[in-house]
Amino acid sequence: MRVLVTGASGLLGGEVARLLVRQGHDVATFQRRPSGVHGAADFRGSLADDGVLREAVRGAEGIIHLAAKVSFTGLAAEFDEVNVEGTRRLLHCAQAAGVRDVVFVSSPSVANSGAAIAGLRAEPADPAHAHGDYSRTKAEAELLALAADAPDFRVAAVRPHIVWGPGDTQLVERVLARASRGRLPLLDAGAALIDTTYVDNAAAAIVAALHRMEHVHGRALVVSNGEPRPVGELLAGICAAGGVPAPSWSVPGAVARAAGAVVEKVWTWAGRDQEPPMTKFLAEQLSTAHWFDQRETQELLNWTPAVSLDEGLARLAQHYGSGPASRVPQR
Repeated sequence: MRVLVTGASGLLGGEVARLLVRQGHDVATFQRRPSGVHGAADFRGSLADDGVLREAVRGAEGIIHLAAKVSFTGLAAEFDEVNVEGTRRLLHCAQAAGVRDVVFVSSPSVANSGAAIAGLRAEPADPAHAHGDYSRTKAEAELLALAADAPDFRVAAVRPHIVWGPGDTQLVERVLARASRGRLPLLDAGAALIDTTYVDNAAAAIVAALHRMEHVHGRALVVSNGEPRPVGELLAGICAAGGVPAPSWSVPGAVARAAGAVVEKVWTWAGRDQEPPMTKFLAEQLSTAHWFDQRETQELLNWTPAVSLDEGLARLAQHYGSGPASRVPQR
């Protein structure tokens, strides 16, 4: 089938597009810069550009929508324009072009108000209680996408949880850069139990949703490795793979959450482009449990993770060569 992947210049989007190419599909990508995906036709543009968007969706049978503004800080209007209005435009163009299936790639944060999550399935997206503009707008976009689901226009939402792997700039490189400078604390001694998703597993689950649309359309599914670990253990594993010392000092989670709320407001007010060292959302992620029951997801998708957490860390170590801290990108 002909499949359009938006946001294919990112870590997960690129892996989704490459997997589809390997499966023999006719793949096109749509993003602001070249995707670098060999064998895919690139369309470069913004979700605000209706002309290029209409050209990209023309002839597509399926769309996997990953393009989004992902950040801990920033102007609310920018998140609304990309994540909500961009999704609205894409859905409109897809319906007009006769696209059959759409997989909206969402986030578990759309249903997380900051409380601990232990063994839940995908709760309904809740923009009113989501923390931060990213989570709020992804929740609004997910509701918008699922509301468009119909027998002749099938839509499903997949929420991969904390995706990481070689080349990851969102989690791995930030952890390594801060740990190498001694600026990465453990919150509440790193005891919170969390689950994550190795990038290959996340991509395979998303593609499986496209293939299993008759079983999953109209629904939201959380995807993870299904291997919850204490966050301190996970951070130590990433640091070992990157050849930097693991964090060894601890800060109370409540203190970090309060400080993060102040820091993100100052960062936004100052208009700084770089991510702040701490935000309320990040502090919540590092100090509260969040892991999900994967049984329903795996049954509906007919999918199980192929790469274990330990194997993923081994691949990460191979990527970095477990080299010295000087090899770690500085932020």
